[in-house]
This record gives sequence, structure tokens and C-alpha cells, in this order.
Amino acid sequence: MTGGLAAAAAGRLIDLLTTDGWTAIKASVLALWRHSHPERVEAELVEARGELLRAEQAGDSVELQRLLVAEWQARLARLIAVRPDVIDELRALLLQESHDAGSTGQRTTISTTLEAHVSGGGDAYLAGRDMTITKDGAA
Repeated sequence: MTGGLAAAAAGRLIDLLTTDGWTAIKASVLALWRHSHPERVEAELVEARGELLRAEQAGDSVELQRLLVAEWQARLARLIAVRPDVIDELRALLLQESHDAGSTGQRTTISTTLEAHVSGGGDAYLAGRDMTITKDGAA
């Protein structure tokens, strides 16, 4: 559950790094780390933003964006593990940022890549949202 929250938050964070929502998301993320080196987190966010802006100008940002999402997902997951009290704050952040983006007429798209490798005749089920599996007549 918290892994999904960290993944969604990281995706949202990286999506907003190069937009007008940058200042608001940066302040919100820094608030999460207010008890643990927010100045270091701010420097890392600024660095990531600069790298992503340069990559976008060069037309080569897809791979960097994927790497940044993975990096910040791990950071957020560690933060949640150490300070579970930030879960509600993180959820509120996602809801607030989504609401803010919707109110400006912007459309937000979060991209998720799911991959499964099955061997030995097993089954794999992947979903980006709700899923119902029916096998042998039973759900």
C-alpha cells in the first residue's frame, strides 16, 4: 500500500518539476522532510529539476524522468518507513496537487509501466487500477 503511495507521489513530483506547479510541489515536499535535512532535499530537487529541464530541451527526457521517478519513489518509501505519520500528509499532497492542476485547466497524466515475467506455466495479473479475476467460474 505505501509502495503505491510512494510511486504515485514520485510520479506526480517528477511530472511537476518542470511546470508552473514547481514552487508549490517543492514547498510541499520540503514540508515532508522538515524534521530531517530539508535543505539537502531542496538542493536535490533543484538539481533534478535542472537536469530534467536540460534533458527536455535536448528532446531526451523520457529515460531521465523514469530514473528520477524511481529515485524519488525510493526516497519517499524510506521516509514513510521511518516516519509513517507522513502518509496522511503525502495523500493530502497528492489530492491537493491534483485538484490544483484541475483548477487551472491542466490535465495531468501519470505514466506507469507494468512488467511481468512468467515461467513454468504460472499466471501474471497486472493492473494500473482495479482488477477482477475470474477463474473456473469463481471470482
